[in-house]
Amino acid sequence: MAALVAVALLYAFVVRWTGPDPAPLGRAVGDLGDIIQVDVRNGCGVTGLAARMTDYLRDRGFDVVEQGDHDSFDVSQTLILDRVGNPRAAEALARAVGLEADRVQEEIRTDYFLDATIVIGADYATIYPFVESEGAQPSCQ
Repeated sequence: MAALVAVALLYAFVVRWTGPDPAPLGRAVGDLGDIIQVDVRNGCGVTGLAARMTDYLRDRGFDVVEQGDHDSFDVSQTLILDRVGNPRAAEALARAVGLEADRVQEEIRTDYFLDATIVIGADYATIYPFVESEGAQPSCQ
């Protein structure tokens, strides 16, 4: 009996160290199993949007590597920018915030070391996490 238990433990050990690393529940992963790295930009100008989005995405397993303001505050619709040519990662980000795949655009930036950028637009009250908030304003104009 002890030999059977020892064989079972040895088998489990070998499988654990040589098998694929399954993604934990809720971990946002790209094509190669890497965590999806994201940049969050506030394109609307409402204070605190990038920080709230960052918290929301981190809670869902995304690695938010940077957050801040977009280069302008006149973005009308929230969009996802695919930065490395990995549409699956960008679409996973879109799904996480409740956007359709048609809101994903390819904008490759070889100088960026991340998968996607989300630019929060004036429609922020219609996407997660803001749609869940009481009293969210429908636009920032």
